[in-house]
Amino acid sequence: MILTNLRLCLRQEVIHGTIIVQNGQIVGLDSGISRAAGAQDCDGDYLLPGLIELHTDNLEKHFSPRPGVIWPALAAVLSHDAQMAGSGITTVLDALALGDVREGSERVRSLKTMADAILAARADDLTRAEHFLHLRCEISYPDLMDLVEQLATPDVVKLVSIMDHTPGQRQFTDLGNYRNFYKKKFSLSDVEMQAFEAETMARQARYAAPQRAAVVATAQRLGLPLASHDDAKPEHVAEAAAEGMRIAEFPTTLEAADLSRQAGMKLLMGAPNLVRGGSHSGNIAAADLAARGWLDILSSDYMPVSLLQAVFLLAPTDAELPAAAATATATPAEAVGLHDRGRLEIGKRADLLRVRLHRDEGAPPLPIVQGVWRAGRRVA
Repeated sequence: MILTNLRLCLRQEVIHGTIIVQNGQIVGLDSGISRAAGAQDCDGDYLLPGLIELHTDNLEKHFSPRPGVIWPALAAVLSHDAQMAGSGITTVLDALALGDVREGSERVRSLKTMADAILAARADDLTRAEHFLHLRCEISYPDLMDLVEQLATPDVVKLVSIMDHTPGQRQFTDLGNYRNFYKKKFSLSDVEMQAFEAETMARQARYAAPQRAAVVATAQRLGLPLASHDDAKPEHVAEAAAEGMRIAEFPTTLEAADLSRQAGMKLLMGAPNLVRGGSHSGNIAAADLAARGWLDILSSDYMPVSLLQAVFLLAPTDAELPAAAATATATPAEAVGLHDRGRLEIGKRADLLRVRLHRDEGAPPLPIVQGVWRAGRRVA
């Protein structure tokens, strides 16, 4: 396959040129327009590496599109997959929550069904993007380690993150925010909220510390990368650094972000935060980290299309595009050990994203997906 008349987003520059793909790999990158027979003229569009998503719970919306509605699992996976590929994402780490703040929640009941459906789709090569698992471990959940032992296989799992959604921890260092969030989420009265908070605190006191240690030990034994989640205080970062975390997901304060960076962790923030101009939960803005040069990895989180939008918001000029694109391609690939993809380079896997910018006066340019290839095969 020869694609020509493209703006190729390389490691340090954007060039006008041609890419040649054979047997699923990039075998040629040349400047200028190819006159070879069969070369496809791409009208001056951008060509980026396929995007790499490390933390998305988008599958849950397809599995349960409305309260009380459960969609057939394999069909839900394929619907989710089509949305990811259509957004330019060629590698997906589906974030599965192992445990919840409430026992018996829909998230917990659906876990095995969703995991089995992802694995079945992988086994039969039914998906457009390549799917792996990201295990989000709720360390206060009593049955967490049973779930970890069932799912933690290195060929499928590429990331393990540590979560603690109890009052006073991470995202909920402010108890007022915690109470407001869960009262609204679960429609709790004041009395019910008090009982819920007390039960959650008791579970945290009993399970959190030993299960955190067990999750970290399991990940280290299996060689799986670790990520912290929602760190807010210096002691949170110190704990994560001592455990060898590679990624700091969604730090909630500038102090935690800075300390995580100094400890050698890659900072991951939500692309919706960047597109919307701030955090929907009142935490730090991704744009503030980007302005400081601290934003390493973007995740579409709950909105797949946001990942590509955020890349181009970070890059108002072609000179800035390589660094911006790396936040959704090369850096996440390297952080989880997927070294065969993430860059337009000879020998890398031909995961490719063709993009055209739509310009509307008074609005930022909107990137429109024109074509997506995974290992040289057209998938969108």
